[in-house]
Amino acid sequence: MRLHNKVILITGSGSGIGKSTALLFAREGAKLVINDLSEQNGTATVKEIQEAGGEAIFIRADVTNPAEVSAMVDQIIAHYGVIDVLFNNAGISGVGLLHEIEPEAWDRVINVNIRGVYLPSKYVIPHMMERRAGSIINMSSCIAEIGLARRASYAATKGAVLALTKSMQVDYAPYNIRVNALLPGTIMTPFVENYLKTSYADPEQAIAGLKKRQLSEELGLPEDVAKAALFLASDESSFVMGSPFYVDGGVVFGKNA
Repeated sequence: MRLHNKVILITGSGSGIGKSTALLFAREGAKLVINDLSEQNGTATVKEIQEAGGEAIFIRADVTNPAEVSAMVDQIIAHYGVIDVLFNNAGISGVGLLHEIEPEAWDRVINVNIRGVYLPSKYVIPHMMERRAGSIINMSSCIAEIGLARRASYAATKGAVLALTKSMQVDYAPYNIRVNALLPGTIMTPFVENYLKTSYADPEQAIAGLKKRQLSEELGLPEDVAKAALFLASDESSFVMGSPFYVDGGVVFGKNA
C-alpha cells in the first residue's frame, strides 16, 4: 500500500499507460480520479478498479478546455478535499515531416500535449500549495532527447513538457511540491498497436525495426511506465525533484554495436 489513501488524478486514463497506471495505483491503495474524453473507456477503467476492490470515480473533461478542467478540479476537491498526486498523462501523437504538417494538425498536437499539461497543473497546484504537499508527474518522451524521423510536432511538445517540468520544479519546490517527468520509449499501447497495423504493410516487420532501436531489444509495456509512475507518486521518491525519468529500454543512451 505505497499510495494508501492518496487522492490521484490521472488524465487520459481510459486506456493505455494511463489505465495501467490507474489499476496499479488502485492496488497500492490510492483513490483514483479517472479522466478521459471517452466516457466509455473511463467508466470501464473505474469498473475494473472497483471490481478489484479499489476506489475510483470518473470525470469527463477536455484537458484543453479551462472551464472543464477547473470544474473537474473543483469536483475532486468537493468530493475528496485534496489532490495528492497529479499525473498529466493525456496526449496525442503527431506524424509527418514539418513541411507536410498542416497548421490545424500542428496546433492540435501542441494544444493537447502542452496545454493539456498546463491547465490541469494550473488548477491543481493552488490546492497543493495550500497544503504544502504534492507530486506532479508530467508525461514527456525519450523523443525529447533524441531525433526521430517524421515526429516534428510530437517531439516539439515533449521537449516543451520536459523544459516545463524543470521550470515548475524551481517555482514550486518551496511549497514541497515535487514535479518530475516520465520519458518512455516505444510502448505497446493499443494506440501504438493500431497505428502499426494501419500504417505499415507488414506490422511485424515494423515492430522488429522498433525493437532494434532499443538496448533491451524489446518494446515496453504500459505496466513498465506505470511502475515508474508509482515510484514518483509515492513518498519513496521524496528526494527526486525536476528529474527526467527514462523508461525507454535504452534508446537514449546508445545502441550495442
